[in-house]
Amino acid sequence: MEEHAGGSAPASESIMEKITEKLRLGHDSSSSSDSDNEESSPSAVTAAVYRLFGRQKPVHKVFGGGKPADVFLWRNKKISAGVLGGATATWVLFELLEYHLLTLVCHCLIVSLAVLFLYSNAIAFMHKTPPRIPEVYIPEDPVLQFASALRIEINRAFAVLRDIASGRDLKKFLAVIAGLWVLSIVGSWCNFLTLFYIAFVLLHTVPVLYEKYEDQVDSFAEKAMAEIKKQYVIFDAKVLSKIPKGPLKDKKHA
Repeated sequence: MEEHAGGSAPASESIMEKITEKLRLGHDSSSSSDSDNEESSPSAVTAAVYRLFGRQKPVHKVFGGGKPADVFLWRNKKISAGVLGGATATWVLFELLEYHLLTLVCHCLIVSLAVLFLYSNAIAFMHKTPPRIPEVYIPEDPVLQFASALRIEINRAFAVLRDIASGRDLKKFLAVIAGLWVLSIVGSWCNFLTLFYIAFVLLHTVPVLYEKYEDQVDSFAEKAMAEIKKQYVIFDAKVLSKIPKGPLKDKKHA
């Protein structure tokens, strides 16, 4: 009896260990599946959210994520305000006061050189150490980076214009024609400097406001895009579909 009792005890212990191990494995698998669901659910939610222009990156990343993005999105308010204030002062000088660029540059150089010349002679007359005028030069790397980025954007614009001119996408063609028409109307209202200043001010105000009210703007844009698509379908059915088109198939040569 003792041997039987001794033999049944390990068997019961092994059965309990198996049950405990199965319960532990089931709990681990359920917890891992729950964690996978939790990890996948935010991505699914973000994928379902409509973003303006179909973007998937934050606004800061869209602007490059560097110092220009910090300036446009007012990460450093002093620098952003200084840049906007400098642009405003330039516009006031050239547009309102009708100052000319060459005249302004010459007057600034005259004042700067006169002040430095008189200050250097006054210091030498008082037998003091002359002021150290810093060396001013343009570094090569930023200029090359700017030229390279400008070249890429110009080539991209040429590629878009070539794709539109090929007649493959009617929607893009109509959108570009409408945009150029609106731009031509705005250009007739003001000169290039004022137009450039307006664009500069918009770059310093619209992105930061959009980043602040991102969800509301995207929700409104989603409804607007749905309405535009609806109106385009009606326009396509009533107008575009009735435009005669040439034969699409090329003739077979013998």
